[in-house]
Amino acid sequence: MAGDTNTHPGGGFNRPEPTTKGGPDYGRFIEAVRRVQDLARAVDAPDELITEAADLLEKVSELLTPFDADEWESPSGRRMDLPQRGNILSVPMWARKGDDGRVHGSARFARFHLGRNGAVHGGCLGMLFDSVLGLTSSVLTGGPYQRTAYLKIDYRHIVPIETDLQFDAGIDRVDGRKIFVSGRLTEGDTLLTEAEALFVRLKPGQP
Repeated sequence: MAGDTNTHPGGGFNRPEPTTKGGPDYGRFIEAVRRVQDLARAVDAPDELITEAADLLEKVSELLTPFDADEWESPSGRRMDLPQRGNILSVPMWARKGDDGRVHGSARFARFHLGRNGAVHGGCLGMLFDSVLGLTSSVLTGGPYQRTAYLKIDYRHIVPIETDLQFDAGIDRVDGRKIFVSGRLTEGDTLLTEAEALFVRLKPGQP
């Protein structure tokens, strides 16, 4: 059974199996959903237009509902050709391993991630750092089967939405199955946020 984690060597955190499901327009589909999320956070539209939009969105849900699938069958998170593997939950980001042995990249929060007064919601920063530090731990140790044990964030400055931001991260130390990672988010020379995390390597089949 696709949803049975016992059939997967990585347990509950198995590497995604690449797929081309969704076809050439799956990336466009994901971006359209993101745009709707941004507009739902942003628009000040007439009541009748909101009613029309709600009707259309309900029709889209009706169209897609018969094809609801579990995480092992859905293309979300398994489209290796798309940013964030086509995962709508992830904060849009781009990353690479640098010559200095650290992971470097950029991220951009959308209107959907707004807290108040132009600032990114703090929980969205947690989501970004969990992804960035988890990626760093996996890439720099070569171990794909890991889970977050803790994540600590220090908010230094307001993080703006709709702005290109930079991050870098590295491994501080490794103690058996424990991997200690830290990173920072900046805008130019301004340190916005720092974070540290502990990731634990999973035992075979561990959820």
